[in-house]
Amino acid sequence: MKIFAVAYNYPGHNKAATDALYNREDPVVFTKADSSLLKGGRPMFLPDDLAPVDAEVELVVRICRLGKSIPERFACRYYDAVTCGVDFTARNLLLSLQQQGLPWELSKGFDGAAAIGEWMPVEGLDRKDIRFQLDVNGNPVQQGVSSGMIHSIDAVIAYISRWYTLRTGDLIFTGAPSAAVVVKENDHITGYINNEKLLEFNVK
Repeated sequence: MKIFAVAYNYPGHNKAATDALYNREDPVVFTKADSSLLKGGRPMFLPDDLAPVDAEVELVVRICRLGKSIPERFACRYYDAVTCGVDFTARNLLLSLQQQGLPWELSKGFDGAAAIGEWMPVEGLDRKDIRFQLDVNGNPVQQGVSSGMIHSIDAVIAYISRWYTLRTGDLIFTGAPSAAVVVKENDHITGYINNEKLLEFNVK
């Protein structure tokens, strides 16, 4: 199983100081280690040496068939379910790596850095109007909708499949709609798609 993620895929999390969008041409894609996957409501344990850790809510799609160089018009056939996910980031480490021009994976792919909830079948959903939300301790902190993406789910799948063969069970985090929030010990995290709670866990 491979875990892909997209950065800067919503205007609210993309615009530079000039109010221009960064990298509108192609999605910015990175990967996470399979050991970063956190599911089943298990707690997320904050790494002692990586504070502060940020959380970003994202719509996650599950690949359901083998594909390579998938045309965008057929990409909708290659995922069968979505869920609410959280992309965790060791913020100071990320900034240090970026300043040195180094890869991001250490700050994005540590154990527990990719939380996902229960799956919701896409059949019957309006794929252009999938709404998702992250609550921390019962308070809404981030909200997004699939129509707000700069690069749509289908465009992201088509782009990734140019470089990687997609296989059943691969996951794609499709981007955060707004700036990250810092999480701390004992926070209670819940995530929703179309007001249905799919994700719930504690931070330890």
